[in-house]
Amino acid sequence: MALLEISDMTVAYGRIEAVRDVSLKVEEGELVTLIGANGAGKTTTMRAVSGIRPVARGRIMFNGQDVTRMKPHLRVVAGIVQAPEGRGIFPGMTVVENLEMGAYARTFPTKAEHDKTLDRVYELFPRLAERSTQVGGTLSGGEQQMLAIGRALMARPRLLLLDEPSMGLAPMVIQQIFRIISEINAQGTTVLLVEQNAQQALSRSHRAYVLETGEVVNSGPGKELLADPSIKEAYLGVA
Repeated sequence: MALLEISDMTVAYGRIEAVRDVSLKVEEGELVTLIGANGAGKTTTMRAVSGIRPVARGRIMFNGQDVTRMKPHLRVVAGIVQAPEGRGIFPGMTVVENLEMGAYARTFPTKAEHDKTLDRVYELFPRLAERSTQVGGTLSGGEQQMLAIGRALMARPRLLLLDEPSMGLAPMVIQQIFRIISEINAQGTTVLLVEQNAQQALSRSHRAYVLETGEVVNSGPGKELLADPSIKEAYLGVA
């Protein structure tokens, strides 16, 4: 049984079907990537999984439970946690206050467990520990992205949804973010990633799906897709 299984899912904005009959699955412990051009339906798919967008048709199963109609905050409790496109941090709050907001839905059995989770975030992102009392809105773009991921990790997700984590970042920062994403996955957190940087994403993914105009048109192991001539031409600029 897959940790996440989407079956024949359609998501619409009014009369426009942004995603049509999409089926995909994410196994426990995997890092799975969705790639595609702007408007392909990647972010809509993620929003449907997190519960932000309603599903018109189809089904979303998580850990054996039908969550298709489940409220977003209850999905967080169940273990589905998203770091959204555009980071979405609270700019007037400090770093540590932002991180604590990520833990709002998580009941920690002891303070020690809470502190252990916070320490893990600081180990992954030492910059956040250094700036724990700094206001989030004054951080650099890369630091804000670290904060968005760290905030999601405070909810101790079974499935971490990452939407365009490299957007607007310098190449060196992108490398750092992707190394940390691989480390998060290696430590046992399952990851579903939406990413425009196909080279970085596919090289690190166990499997990947290619979306075009709201439909899955290709799928397979990340490194196999990375070597596919059609993927190279469409997403890597290699003829």
